[in-house]
Amino acid sequence: MKRRAAYALLGLLLSLFPAAAQDPADRAVIEAEQARDAGAPTLLAAIRNGAPRTQMLAARALGRLENPTYRDALVPLLNSPDPHVRRAAAGALAQMRVPNAWTPIIAVERDASVRAAIFEAIGRAKPPAADSESLLAAGLKDAGSEARAGAARGLESLLRLNSKPPRHVGPATLTALHQAFAAYRGEEIRELILLTMHAAGDHDSATLTTALADPSAQVRRLALIETRQWVRDPSPLVRYEALRLAPTCDRAATAVSDASDHVALLAADLLGTLKCEAALIEPLISAGRSWRMRAHALVALANADPAKARGPISAMAANPTWQVRTYVAKAARIVNDTAVLAKLSRDENPNVAIAAMTTADDATRALTSDHSGLIRAGAERLKDTPDLKDRLPQLFAAFNRLTAGGAMTVRDPRMAVLARIGEIDSRSTGDLLREALHDRDPAVAALAARILTARTGAPVAPQTTRLPIPTLPPAEYIRGLEGASARITMQGLGTITVDLQTAEAPVTAGVFAQLAEAGKYNGLTFHRIVPNFVIQGGSPGADEYDARSHEFMRDEAGFARNVRGSIGISTRGRDTGDAQIYFNLVDNFRLDRDYTVLATIRGGLDVMDRVQEGDVIDRIEIVRLAPAAGRRKQQ
Repeated sequence: MKRRAAYALLGLLLSLFPAAAQDPADRAVIEAEQARDAGAPTLLAAIRNGAPRTQMLAARALGRLENPTYRDALVPLLNSPDPHVRRAAAGALAQMRVPNAWTPIIAVERDASVRAAIFEAIGRAKPPAADSESLLAAGLKDAGSEARAGAARGLESLLRLNSKPPRHVGPATLTALHQAFAAYRGEEIRELILLTMHAAGDHDSATLTTALADPSAQVRRLALIETRQWVRDPSPLVRYEALRLAPTCDRAATAVSDASDHVALLAADLLGTLKCEAALIEPLISAGRSWRMRAHALVALANADPAKARGPISAMAANPTWQVRTYVAKAARIVNDTAVLAKLSRDENPNVAIAAMTTADDATRALTSDHSGLIRAGAERLKDTPDLKDRLPQLFAAFNRLTAGGAMTVRDPRMAVLARIGEIDSRSTGDLLREALHDRDPAVAALAARILTARTGAPVAPQTTRLPIPTLPPAEYIRGLEGASARITMQGLGTITVDLQTAEAPVTAGVFAQLAEAGKYNGLTFHRIVPNFVIQGGSPGADEYDARSHEFMRDEAGFARNVRGSIGISTRGRDTGDAQIYFNLVDNFRLDRDYTVLATIRGGLDVMDRVQEGDVIDRIEIVRLAPAAGRRKQQ
């Protein structure tokens, strides 16, 4: 609870400055940040001439460009008299992953939050400086708890980001890690130390023994990953890990009755992968506690005893729940039931059709869909098809239809279709590829250039190199969200209350709130469940590729962390947010500075933990503070 409160206080940093949120200077910086490199001149001017608050925002924005050429503009801010400016500058350098001469700076820095940011920047630098490891190891003994956690974060980043080839860690650093784990009780620093030890290949028995008895389930879970032993634990986070790492048929058979669906469904899956007796699986198909259990058990039976699975596969192929039919298709693939696959490949639900797709005709039919995931799957399936040229009319039609729709967030199916078109060397495909050099999406233009370069043997350059600047919520709208929360009501489960990170991610929070207030999330589901990692939802197509927004959202990564109970925006590459949301089920430090965190749960963690595949978002309500409480006065 203390750590969640600390992250919630991130938004209060801006309130320490007298200017009101979204004043003209703020808005100018935000617009420049959203313009990416085209906005750099505005940001550089704000850093040189702005008030401390403006400098802080501009430094953060410049870091988000992730362009190392702007490093020299940030370094002078490390000497600012204002600690918030210094912290923002260090954070921006961490975001850029640029090296710097940190030893003299950290020697005189007295603010623990700034030292923490410096330690993170040291660990993320590429390439790392020669003294990085020793500086960070020394930081584990810092007088400030925030700085110590920053040093641990830096060490974890140093090893994770420089793992190929694995970095040798000196014995002095390992000793410092062991001593810090023994000395400090904070959950975050202990998790980071264990992750660092894991990256270093260090299996210190004393540290791991202590960690297995830690009050924090997250610490115990990480210790278990190292020891890979069977334990019984009150936390489903730990029980899941124990079963995953030390499975047996007996343990799985018992765990299918676990109170946690995450654990129970893993147990059902393991009954199949371990090829346990069919008698342990068949009752779960006929009388499982949910459609999810019955569906998972069907796939398990297909893995364990294909002959006995054929009957249930046929019986369940017409199940009214479309998610069940996707599992039927998976099971049918395992046992090679071509009749069921042929039937399901024409299913009215696109995700079922994807799961059952086997033939080139299935794939060609998919190109006529309006479901991005199905179009993409069809185009991918057509790769190297012998008669691909005969299918060019359908490929052209799909590409032109997606292009005419105008949405930026259909990049994935457009790229997949264009790649297939590029496999056929003809005048018509050449004409389309040359036109695509001017596409509104630089990724599509770049793909067309690569294909034409390979085809002609001469360099061809894309004519589009930058994403269009997205439409931003009005300044007054974002300003009105200061201090706001969202109530996410899940059908049959309860309500999750989250605090919006309007200080760290103002545009993302604004776009999310606009979509929520327009009812765009109502009735959508969670389609991706990865226990001990994330749950993801908010897709109109209940998949990874059908976006909730038409424009890509810029990343607003920074100091807001992917801790348990935080909510982020899913992406498939830099600046490709599509308004699908994910919830962090555990502390996912490796996602930090790559994904935007837009909110943190204040109430309803238990509801989050119960969300499973297909669970429905009933509605999302934005709750604003009264003007006097939520907005600062101009001074």
